[in-house]
Amino acid sequence: MSHGGGDARAQPLTATRDAPVGGQAVLEGVMMRGVKTWAVAVRKPVPEDAPPGTLGEIAISTFPIKSRKRRRRLSRLPVIRGVVALVESLSIGLRALGISANAQLPDDEKTDGADDGSGGQEISGAAWFFTVLVSVVFAVGLFFVVPVGLTSLIKDQLGSSLLFWLVEGVLRTAIFLGYLMLLSRVRDLRRVFEYHGAEHKVISCYEAEDELVPERAQLYSRLHPRCGTSFLLVVMILAIFVFAPVGLPAWWILVLTRILGVPVIAGLSFEVIKWAGRNRRRRWVQLVMWPGLQLQKLTTREPDLDELAVSIASLEAVLAIETPGEASAEDLIGLEVVA
Repeated sequence: MSHGGGDARAQPLTATRDAPVGGQAVLEGVMMRGVKTWAVAVRKPVPEDAPPGTLGEIAISTFPIKSRKRRRRLSRLPVIRGVVALVESLSIGLRALGISANAQLPDDEKTDGADDGSGGQEISGAAWFFTVLVSVVFAVGLFFVVPVGLTSLIKDQLGSSLLFWLVEGVLRTAIFLGYLMLLSRVRDLRRVFEYHGAEHKVISCYEAEDELVPERAQLYSRLHPRCGTSFLLVVMILAIFVFAPVGLPAWWILVLTRILGVPVIAGLSFEVIKWAGRNRRRRWVQLVMWPGLQLQKLTTREPDLDELAVSIASLEAVLAIETPGEASAEDLIGLEVVA
């Protein structure tokens, strides 16, 4: 494991192994997932009459993960397992966001009959499916349909499939980078970015087999090779090569190939991120993943000890039920998506 002291900002520690845990920042909290369990820890708001400096209690909810990958052999195949894992992660992430948002509401505004662990009404499966669908449609439209549509407007001027391919790829990547830069400037998201950094630090601390306390977790880097930000950059880059053989057919065929190609690109990107996480000690792998790590500086901020405590509470809720490091090979198939 990695140990050391000093100022975390001067020389942050990094873990040298990959553990089957991931997570996501939510409103005033962190979601952590293991192999068969996921948990959400949220800092609840303090009463208006509380003394200055009072911290709200940490509300923790835990849930089992019912993965399709464990039930169907087809879902365990490379590339396909990545698509399934991403859909499951998106669904869990949206549920975690709902729980964290509900935890910030006054008690009299929360719905009754809650079974989501936060005091709010559990949302139906159909509602979650619709929410995931809308999110996917927005992402595909912004990062795939818009670039190919705009490039198609000047297809005749470009005159070659190679130029079309390059212009579309550059435009797609530019839209992605611009989107991240805009998000990083939204002041209301600063706390979420701090919890994102806390999530990364705590996962790295756990991967290093260090003591899970805020003071130790603070010493670790807020950048992680399995972060969703790095994953999305890999998607943007792989898309350039996957779409290259398509050439210059009619515009509607171009759009259709971009839509149908998204699952393939996502599955391939999943395998790349998963492999990079396991081989992070190799120097050339670190060089390849360096751009993605730098992008995380836009979506993470240095957390304080209180935010780290919330992130640790979430991970400990998972570890109280299971030990991810002792999971079977079958359980681990398709797990490592994002950290």
